[in-house]
Amino acid sequence: MPLENLKGRVAFIFEEDDFDVDQIVGVKNIKIQDVDELAALAMSSYDPGFAKSVKPGDVIVGGHNFGYGHPHYPPMKALRHLGITGVIAESFSPGYWRGEISMGFPQASCPGIRGLVERWDDVEIDWNAGVIRNLTKGTELPFEPLAKADALMLEAGGLVPYLKQTPAS
Repeated sequence: MPLENLKGRVAFIFEEDDFDVDQIVGVKNIKIQDVDELAALAMSSYDPGFAKSVKPGDVIVGGHNFGYGHPHYPPMKALRHLGITGVIAESFSPGYWRGEISMGFPQASCPGIRGLVERWDDVEIDWNAGVIRNLTKGTELPFEPLAKADALMLEAGGLVPYLKQTPAS
């Protein structure tokens, strides 16, 4: 089953490169297990009203090497709980990328994305065409194609569902 296109608003743009996703909930909160508590903390140091303004289907945009550092799952779990359905970034840290793809969380590496969008623009990730469309401005930009294994994992919903559907050799 092919990936469905993602359509949503750009809920936030991280302008800095080498962004450590732990900052989304704050390093001191990284061990919190309750997803509701994490979601309430998410992005509060960047936009105190973020949790109330984000809608299901929204995406976030990042810079170069997004996810740099020691990527932990709680920050992204918090964003998914709020309705964030994907990340578009100039580029990704390999460890972060692998972890989130394995969780079944869609991401697109798109050099130039920060110049294409502004916060709250409506965007679409068209997986088949290989482009990010800014529906608000009527512009688009190609993104780097997913590796076959990454696409298959996303289509399956993550690494575990992918492994369950893949026959052992």
